[in-house]
Amino acid sequence: MNTSESVLKVQKLSKQVSSPEGLLTILDRVSLEITRGESIAIVGASGAGKSTLLGLLAGLDVPSEGKIWLGDEEITALDEDGRAALRADNVGFVFQSFHLIPSLTAKENVMLPLELTGAGNAAEAALQALRNVGLEARSSHYPHQLSGGEKQRVAIARAFVVKPTLLFADEPTGNLDKHTGDTVIDLLFHMNKEANTTLVLVTHDPELASRCDRTLHMDAGRFEREEVKVI
Repeated sequence: MNTSESVLKVQKLSKQVSSPEGLLTILDRVSLEITRGESIAIVGASGAGKSTLLGLLAGLDVPSEGKIWLGDEEITALDEDGRAALRADNVGFVFQSFHLIPSLTAKENVMLPLELTGAGNAAEAALQALRNVGLEARSSHYPHQLSGGEKQRVAIARAFVVKPTLLFADEPTGNLDKHTGDTVIDLLFHMNKEANTTLVLVTHDPELASRCDRTLHMDAGRFEREEVKVI
């Protein structure tokens, strides 16, 4: 596949929700195209629509209007089961709050997305993924036995174990101190480059955003401006 291949395409995407004051527009006719291997930062104040957009791009929610394509597949034409199947095969997630299952070990947390798709050798693949993030020795530990940085590294291993086309990261350093956050981000960008994954990152951190190929500034549900990284 060539590097200019479109991985994600968004056409005039809107999202409205009901509120006590009436209909509230969270996203307002947003359009976007992302090519394979790109890293995109979406920045803006709280309430700008960043996380809502991420949820729609990942097929976790449905828009009020507009269309989304992941590769050649129109996400917005699928039902909930169809979106879930497409996510399982193509999408990885890294969240601010880690989203690890407390009753599962690090290895079992990483195995989970593989087991949900019926993939073979889940245990072996999970151990390799933990090895890649430097946590093989912690594979049998539960989330409460891990530091914040270790939890996020487990989350990164879980995201990459399915070999995703797209990786969505929502404030991945939000619960970490500066030093730990920098280490985690170095790891995330390194693994993203190694796997040629396409990264879509929501962040409040301008320094983190500057590491991406493009930065899209959101305000009131729209893209106000775009910055392209100069190499």
